Amino acid sequence: MFFIDGISFMPTMALISISAVIPYFLDQLGASTFHIALATAMTLICVLITQPFFGYIASRAAIMHKTFSKILLMQRLSFLIFILLIPVFAGYNTLLINLFLVFWCIFNLFVGSYAVFFTPLVIRLLPPDKRGAMRGIGLAIGSLLGVGMSALIPAILSRIAFPYNYMTIFSIGSFFLLVNVAVFYNMRQSKDFEPNEPMSMTQYLKQMPSSIKESSPFRAMILTGIFLSIANAILPYYTLYAIREFSATDTHIAILAGLAILSSAFAHITFGYILDRYGPRVVAVIAACLIITAGALVLTVHSLIFLFVAWVLANLCNIGTILSVSLLLGEVSPHTKLPLYVGVYVTITMALSSVIVLVLAPVLENMGFIPLFVIVLICGLLSLAVNVLVLRKRLLRSAAPPAE
Repeated sequence: MFFIDGISFMPTMALISISAVIPYFLDQLGASTFHIALATAMTLICVLITQPFFGYIASRAAIMHKTFSKILLMQRLSFLIFILLIPVFAGYNTLLINLFLVFWCIFNLFVGSYAVFFTPLVIRLLPPDKRGAMRGIGLAIGSLLGVGMSALIPAILSRIAFPYNYMTIFSIGSFFLLVNVAVFYNMRQSKDFEPNEPMSMTQYLKQMPSSIKESSPFRAMILTGIFLSIANAILPYYTLYAIREFSATDTHIAILAGLAILSSAFAHITFGYILDRYGPRVVAVIAACLIITAGALVLTVHSLIFLFVAWVLANLCNIGTILSVSLLLGEVSPHTKLPLYVGVYVTITMALSSVIVLVLAPVLENMGFIPLFVIVLICGLLSLAVNVLVLRKRLLRSAAPPAE
């Protein structure tokens, strides 16, 4: 089921992509930099708002995968409503932009459920030495399917009249998302599945600060993740940079989407192997090195080709971060409190990332894109330093047997 999850989810990343297709869609409607920044920030802020609520639900869910599938169904049906409304409001660009932002907000409110349900399911249902490979192969095949989907984007955009071209792209993406719902509904939970520690909403919120105090490896992991999350949150601005600085066309956008999916396929297979053999912390180190290189490239070479290279490196970093975080959380948190620890991590990293993304909008308008990629470079360097100098030592210390 995790294998099929990867196959069904990854094509959507090319078709309903906040990093490629959505910025182009909004730009064609005449959206401002602030609108695009707001759409990007919603992927962070909305998760931040609802994550404690979904963490509370996850802690009390007897059959986690069934509850998760129902949440996903509500999310994806809500986005289908927006897709059906696109031709109704065609010609009213400002209204359609605002309508998209409303439904995009609703969609991302449900994303707050992803980490607190998915991470415990991965940790508990997959063998420790197979988590990277079993998920990686499915995600890689799904990524290759996504390449095919991204190849359709320029053909759909050029041959189908606006707004039905975007309606078609989003509809195909929604089909894969609905298939993904069925995957989680049909998972099977073993009889010896260790139940979560049930908590009320008040208990959940009260225990969030104490979880940070209890675990020094968890604190170091949060700090490492904060810098990577900020660098990854800036990813959609690469597309905007290509549009504004190099006059990127729909073909260039399709290339960006295809490169993102190809790099995802490579990353899932490669990082899956590294995860199983060397552990998630090493993958986080590699992710930091990749984003450092991406930031340095954009800052030193003014070229669309090298921007594509930096885009690939940034996407590799993003996948490496996602894969390493879920398994690192399994190492630093008690299994019965996984929803709580996942919630704390997501809340902190999303809060800071969303603030940075929103603050960058006026900066881009007044100072251009250089400060953006300076932040990417600095965040990569800081994440690498904390990982190597702090997190590694604390993980070794926590894994050592107690002294007699």
